[in-house]
This record gives sequence, C-alpha cells and structure tokens, in this order.
Amino acid sequence: MDLDVIRGLTQPDQRSCGPSSLVAARLLLDPAYAATQNPHAFAGAVLDLHRRLTGARAFGRVQLPWPRALGTPPWAVARAMSSYAGVRYRTRILRWGSRVSELAELRAAVAEGRPCPLYVGDAVPRHVVLVVAPAEGGLRVYNPGRGSVDVMSEEAFTTGRLTTFGRWTRPWFAVLPASH
Repeated sequence: MDLDVIRGLTQPDQRSCGPSSLVAARLLLDPAYAATQNPHAFAGAVLDLHRRLTGARAFGRVQLPWPRALGTPPWAVARAMSSYAGVRYRTRILRWGSRVSELAELRAAVAEGRPCPLYVGDAVPRHVVLVVAPAEGGLRVYNPGRGSVDVMSEEAFTTGRLTTFGRWTRPWFAVLPASH
C-alpha cells in the first residue's frame, strides 16, 4: 500500500475528518479511483461525500439524516468502508481500560490491507483518523487534520492516552471488517 498517495491531503474544513479519512481509504484501496484523482480534487470529493454520508440515503440504505455540524456518524462510515473494500465493515465501541483485543483486530485488518477508521476524542468522540498499516510498536495512522501519516503506539492505544492527535487522547470507536 503506497501511503504517499494520502500524505499531505488535509481535510477541507473542521467537520470533514470522517469523509477525508474515507476518501483516503478509497485512494488506498482502489488504484483506478486513485488514478483519476489529484490533490486539488480532494476537497471537492470530501465535501461531496460528507453531504452523502449525512443525508437521508447513504450507500444504498435509508438512514436518519445527520447534522453535518456533528461530523460523520459511525454507521455511515461503516457502510462507506464496506462499499470501498468489498467486505462488510462494522462499528465497534472500544472498551474503557485495556484495549488489547481491539488492537489485535486493528493490526490484523491493516496487515491484510484493510484500512480502518478510528474515532478519537476527549470526553466524546470528535475526530476520525484512518489506521492504515502496522508499524514497529504500533500502527500507522493517517490524520486528515494535518495530512500526515504518524505512528500511534500500542501502549497509547491500549491505555487510552493518545498523544498522536493533539487534544484527542482517547480512542472511542473502530470501524473494522466484520471478519475481525
């Protein structure tokens, strides 16, 4: 997986981290789609996807409309990932305390080339990043707020003391392939 295709791509506004992570996932998963895109088209693709993900229908299913000001609902992210990856994705609430089993699921999925959106925050989930690959002692994560691919340590993830994403220190939800 060529992570350079997503490096430098930043979310176009303060509420589009979810669709930015999804467009990045699609760029990684679909070489034909990636060949038709360029960094200048990223913002338009993200904003269009955000409208779709928060509307009355998303990826062939009826859903309750969601205010874009609140970001992107996890169930819509799971539907988008299912469409892009060709396998069913599901939302998993991460437990308080040790998250060892969830870390193993994330590691296994990205080792198979299946990126996984991850909701992080403080008191509530506020930001969506994309776990893209295993790394020594952790996981490589695309952060659409900075357009960077950074390493999130296993210890930070399992203890819920993330430092990689600024003020967003706690993992809340993972969107994982259903087989994991």
